[in-house]
Amino acid sequence: MEWPGLLPNSSPNSSPNSSPKTLPLLNKEIVACTECPRLVQWREEISVTKRKAYENEKYWGRPLPSFGSDSPKVLIVGLAPGAHGANRTGRIFTGDSSGDWLYRSLFRNGLAKIPTSTGLNDGQELFDLRITCIVKCVPPENKPSPGEIKNCARWLGDELKIFYPTVKAIVALGALAWGQIVKSLSFEPSFKNSVKFSHGSEIRWRGEDGNNRILLGSYHPSQQNTFTGRLTEAMLDQVFEKAGRFAR
Repeated sequence: MEWPGLLPNSSPNSSPNSSPKTLPLLNKEIVACTECPRLVQWREEISVTKRKAYENEKYWGRPLPSFGSDSPKVLIVGLAPGAHGANRTGRIFTGDSSGDWLYRSLFRNGLAKIPTSTGLNDGQELFDLRITCIVKCVPPENKPSPGEIKNCARWLGDELKIFYPTVKAIVALGALAWGQIVKSLSFEPSFKNSVKFSHGSEIRWRGEDGNNRILLGSYHPSQQNTFTGRLTEAMLDQVFEKAGRFAR
């Protein structure tokens, strides 16, 4: 959708009555969070039982902070950490097939240093880009509850508040991420539901700071989408090519 007649507020919502946070402080608070008992129990259980292929590895087993540039022009927002990917490695979208798809596309579009993401010491670097998720802990069956999404919304709000001054393009991986971003950006009520999520959907707006911004939708690079052909590499590349071009 092109520039809307009703513009969103330019400043994202954050935690009620919260003071401005620095990124290191925010990440420290995220990693220490124990607000959702079901997620705490699940992430810790996985870290003990492990997958056989990784039985000799020490799992991260905590909430996942964001990863990438501290002053990003592009922000990617996914759903939640993978059980034996990010929950194991300690870095978002790292160590599983979803991450393989994502980082290959970022590399092809000049947003990542290398086309793989296997662990914290693999040399990966993101260019003008940061990656986060709407839920910071791995959920059972990759399905966070509405209450868990609500609990984590404050972290996404704080992240958007920190990154908003430099971000020009936001990519939502999936409908749940799209919905949470729209809520956090405080679009006018009459405009909030006028653009539905789909692959390639977009909302463009001009903030009070005079900068043009875009929200782009993409199917999540989960096996459910990539194995069935619902999401192809060309489709994912198209979204990140547009995000990179818009941001630059």
